[in-house]
Amino acid sequence: MSRVLIARNLPPAVVDEARALFDVTYRDRPEPLSHDEKVAALRDHDGVLMSLGDSFPAEVFEAAGTPRARILANFGVGYNHIDVAAAQAAGLVVTNTPGAVTDATADIGMTLMLMTCRRAAEGERLVRAGDWQGWHPVEMLGLHMTGKTVGILGMGRIGQAIARRCHYGFGMSVAYSSRSEKDLDFPATRHASPEALAAEVDVLAVAVPGSPQTRHMVNAEVLAAMKPTAHIVNISRGDVIDEAALISALQSGKIAGAGLDVYENEPQVPEALRALDNVTLLPHLGTATLEVREDMGRMAVENLRAFFAGEEVPNPVTG
Repeated sequence: MSRVLIARNLPPAVVDEARALFDVTYRDRPEPLSHDEKVAALRDHDGVLMSLGDSFPAEVFEAAGTPRARILANFGVGYNHIDVAAAQAAGLVVTNTPGAVTDATADIGMTLMLMTCRRAAEGERLVRAGDWQGWHPVEMLGLHMTGKTVGILGMGRIGQAIARRCHYGFGMSVAYSSRSEKDLDFPATRHASPEALAAEVDVLAVAVPGSPQTRHMVNAEVLAAMKPTAHIVNISRGDVIDEAALISALQSGKIAGAGLDVYENEPQVPEALRALDNVTLLPHLGTATLEVREDMGRMAVENLRAFFAGEEVPNPVTG
C-alpha cells in the first residue's frame, strides 16, 4: 500500500477516503509545512497531498536528493507555490483540483464586486463603530453595477462563471482579455491586452491562474488605464496584482475601490491596505464551504489513486 502524507487538516470525509486507499500519515494541523517537513515528506512518502502555503520551491527538491515521493497532489487549483519544473525534474507528477472550485470562487467574486461597488464593508464598519447618523440622500454613494461593463482578465472556468453571473444576473456587458479567443455562450468582446481591457470597464475581475507568467500582470500601467470610477476584484492569486501599485492607486483615488480575497504574501496583509476604506478584504474565502472543500479533497485523492494504480491522472499540471 502506497504511503501518503496528508500535510494539512482536511474535512474528515476526505481523510477517511484516503485512509481506505493508502497508508496515510495525517498531519492534522492548519499551519503550512516547514522546510524540514517538506524535505522529509519527499524522502519518506510515496505521495504528498498538500495545499496553498506548502510551498515547494527548487531548493526543497534539491535538499531531498533523490526523493521517494513520485506525486504532489495539490489541494487547490492554483499551483504557483510549486516549482513544477523542479518537481518534474526530480521525477514527480504534480496534480491540482480544477472544476470543484469554479462556482464557489465565482460566488466570492460576485460578493466582492457588490461589496466594493456598493461600499458594503465600509458601511458595515460604520454601523459596528456606532458612527452611523441615519439615512440621507447622498450618504455613501457607490457604483450601480446593473447595466455596467465587467472586464474579465482570464476567461477560463472561473472567469466564465463570473461573466455569466454578471451578464444574466445584472445585465452587464462583458469584455475580456485572454491568450486566445473563447467560444462563449454569452456575448463578450475580447481586448488585446490587460491595459486595453482595463480602460473600457467599470469592474475589472482578475481570474487568471497564478504562475510566474502572470505575476504582476496587473501592474501600475494596467491600474493607470482604469477609469477613476472603476473597481478591481481579485479572486485568483495575490501576486497577479502588484500590491504596492494597487495601494498607490487606491490611496491617490486613481481607481474607486478594490475587493480582494487573495494577497501577495498571505497571510500578511500590508497595513497600508488594511487602513484604506475603499478596499474590501476577505481572508481567502474563495472555496470556503464544506461541500466544495470535500469535492476538492476527493479530486486530490482520486489523482493519487489513479497515479498509484498506473492510470493517467485526471488533473495533471504541466507547468
